[in-house]
Amino acid sequence: MRIQSALSVLLSLPLLAAAQFEWKVGENQRYQLSENGKPVLTYNAGIESHPDAPADRARCCYVYPLLTPRGVSPLDDFPKDHYHHRGLFWAWPFVEAGGKVYDNWMRMAGIRAVTGAAPEAIVQGGVARIEASNHWEAGGTPIVSEKVRIAVHPAEKASRTLDLELVFEALDRPVQLQGSREKGKSYGGLNVRFAPREQTVIRSSDGDVPKDTDLVAHVWAEMEAVYGGRRAAVRFEADPRNPHSPPQWCLRHYGFIGAAFPGRTESVSSYTLEKGKPLTLRYRVTLTDLP
Repeated sequence: MRIQSALSVLLSLPLLAAAQFEWKVGENQRYQLSENGKPVLTYNAGIESHPDAPADRARCCYVYPLLTPRGVSPLDDFPKDHYHHRGLFWAWPFVEAGGKVYDNWMRMAGIRAVTGAAPEAIVQGGVARIEASNHWEAGGTPIVSEKVRIAVHPAEKASRTLDLELVFEALDRPVQLQGSREKGKSYGGLNVRFAPREQTVIRSSDGDVPKDTDLVAHVWAEMEAVYGGRRAAVRFEADPRNPHSPPQWCLRHYGFIGAAFPGRTESVSSYTLEKGKPLTLRYRVTLTDLP
């Protein structure tokens, strides 16, 4: 009997581990993940808008909110100073297709991300995963396919990590991606907007970053701050397999971190998506609660 009892416990362990995470689909296609009953993140597959924001700031296909293991929510959505900022997102100020230029970064007029089939949200091997197949539509025509894959690992003490994979491919004609045309800046690629906070500190793989910077290459960058009396840090690390790695970063103490792609150097200022040649960008995000 003791052997059978022990065997039953061992057989139940993988099920218990898998049951720590749970996906629920809320209003407006909000894919909400919880761990042991506590919210972890929401992937917004439906179009989100705000009554105070211009109509061309409506958007989908991004992560907000994203929480630490202790429930700190460090990101922001539709902030009044930059209505186009949206939690954890990916977008470019310059998208050229068929001789026309669009902007899926700020004013999403004429171009929009469209969710295809319902995202697949599962828990497998104790890891929560979601995969979404989207496309960019410009002038009423699909121009780019976008696959979003997020793997969320169980919290370990005060930290949680998630792996983000973004795959883009031109559907027909080539599509050119480029950051801002402002001198000394880039933008475009992976972008993160932070919520109101105090005692902001930005660090990189090369040390503290006391002033705002652009186009400086780092392996990773993070923001540490106090949110409603609770301190937390969020780090973004670019995979070395990404093209033009390590990325050039846009670091802003008002509350923004961007891993610019393709960045801007003497030899590189744009990237052309082609049919049959997918672009894959990978990042690791680590959220840590601090004393």
